Amino acid sequence: AIKLQLIYDCESLNCGIGIDDVSGEEPMDKELIRQSIRRAKLRATASRISVMDRLYKAARPLAHSELVESLVPEGFDRASIFRNLIDLTEAGLVSRTDLGDHVWRFFAHDSEDPSSSESHYTRHPHFVCIECGGVQCLESVEVFVKKGRRQAPKSIGRKDVEINFRGYCDDCSTAP
Repeated sequence: AIKLQLIYDCESLNCGIGIDDVSGEEPMDKELIRQSIRRAKLRATASRISVMDRLYKAARPLAHSELVESLVPEGFDRASIFRNLIDLTEAGLVSRTDLGDHVWRFFAHDSEDPSSSESHYTRHPHFVCIECGGVQCLESVEVFVKKGRRQAPKSIGRKDVEINFRGYCDDCSTAP
């Protein structure tokens, strides 16, 4: 069995994120988004550009329903948003992840290297509340794989893995 050793600073774990939180990174210019969509051999429609822009600005991967909530008021319909997410994923501009709750969440690849699969989601583990579905970044948690009798999958060395912890968040564990 592969053993994981966790090292963390307890005070820094209180970092829950909400839908309106934006990443600390500089938002990607819409012209750069348009160019990256065209390089992927897709039409750079207003809907695709808006979906990519929202994903770049988000501090965490977003579900289709969250994108619908923010983009329908701008005049885009939910079916087009979903089709764009699928097209952008197939083109390699976006990746999707499942936190174990059977909801696909989408994230845009880093703007410096769109071909890289490393993104916010693969850089560090996340904690998912099994009650409310909240997601917390565990940026200060480091995961080490100890060598044992069995060799770890090569994807771990390439950092091509997602590590998610599941349990009750502080709010849900103290709720009556």
